[in-house]
Amino acid sequence: MTPSQASPTATFVRAEMLPPQIPPSSQRGVVHWLHENLVSSWLNAILTVASLYVLYVILSTVGPWFSRSVWNASSLQECRQIIEATWGQGKTGACFAVIHERWQQIIFGFYPPELYWRPTLVLVLMLLALAPVLFSAVVPRIFLLFSVCFPAVAFWLLWGGTVWLPVTIMLALVVSYVVWRVLADLNGLLALVAGGVAPLLWWLYAAGPLANALQSVVPIGITGIQSHQFGGFLLSAVIGVSGIVFSLPLGILLALGRQSDMVLVKSICIGFIEGLRGVPLITLLFTASLLLNYFLPPGTEFDIILRVIIMVTLFSAAYMAEVIRGGLAALPRGQYEAADSLGMDYWKAQQLIIMPQALKVSIPGIVGNFIGLFKDTTLVSFIGLQDPLQLVSSIRANTEWNGVYWEPLIFAGFLFFIFCFSMSRYSLYLEQKLKTDHR
Repeated sequence: MTPSQASPTATFVRAEMLPPQIPPSSQRGVVHWLHENLVSSWLNAILTVASLYVLYVILSTVGPWFSRSVWNASSLQECRQIIEATWGQGKTGACFAVIHERWQQIIFGFYPPELYWRPTLVLVLMLLALAPVLFSAVVPRIFLLFSVCFPAVAFWLLWGGTVWLPVTIMLALVVSYVVWRVLADLNGLLALVAGGVAPLLWWLYAAGPLANALQSVVPIGITGIQSHQFGGFLLSAVIGVSGIVFSLPLGILLALGRQSDMVLVKSICIGFIEGLRGVPLITLLFTASLLLNYFLPPGTEFDIILRVIIMVTLFSAAYMAEVIRGGLAALPRGQYEAADSLGMDYWKAQQLIIMPQALKVSIPGIVGNFIGLFKDTTLVSFIGLQDPLQLVSSIRANTEWNGVYWEPLIFAGFLFFIFCFSMSRYSLYLEQKLKTDHR
């Protein structure tokens, strides 16, 4: 409408829209953020002032200690001399020279220095093996074949010896599949049980002799490493990653077994879960160290680290089963009825409908369990294995570094933080990726 066509009572009619105006300064930028997050009320303002005071006290105490750090020295006494010569008499500072001198021991333990390339290569291969699992939308699925073979490759590189032992260990998967396929048409439950028992019998009675026979015919191997040479963060990573990888599928099977309608399967799973959850991990570690060999065939030499991995995996799987059972219980009954209406059998319904949703709901609990498991690997010091904290104590007992306390502990804690924080961030990424609502 033009001004000439406007109502006689209207003195003015705007012909175009007003341009957008900038919001007031109190509703945008830093001022708005400070008001909303720090001083939105009197209580928040008081808490903000108190927090700033506490932060000031911490920084004024710890800040100078870090700023006066020394990274190059051969002993604690030399560190103190450098600090006093640089910043004056009576000043204190961090002696991070102990990390500069002993970081390899904290990370690799007593692994031979000339063979550091082997655990380093395992770390790189582990990242490549995790890529198709963690980022399946980006990495082609064909790389999952390498992910399946990675445990055997890592075992061979870390422990060395004949290449045929990990090969025969991996053959247990083929044996399990063949047994399951042969018995699947006769009885599904029998095929499942036999498929799980067959690899255990293979590992106990066939893998070792077959590996020795193949080695005598075609000798291929690398320098062997004993378990007492493992230590530090390498030991924690081996036990933690192995427990994480193997406890998740075992926990899924235990959760499904606990909800089974078959009384025997349900009773066994309940007994296993409640029995393992009711015992401290340190007790299971002592069992792995002292008693597990009594249940093995005579003459069997079972590596102490592998025994610990088995016990840690079983312990974590019991907790994992309850986390996943909580995810299954959170699903509405309609999801099960939808699978039945589509004519799916039990395993197909679990694979395509039930378990993906249950795992999605359980992601925070699963990752929390993984983080707790990785930190619990420090308990192996009670059975004589040299975890990072045990090595820190050994370093502090050395005459050159006697008196150093916080610096090596900070370094060890930083290594654990990197690993645990990475799992936490991936958990958030996965939750956002699988989020289906639009709130």
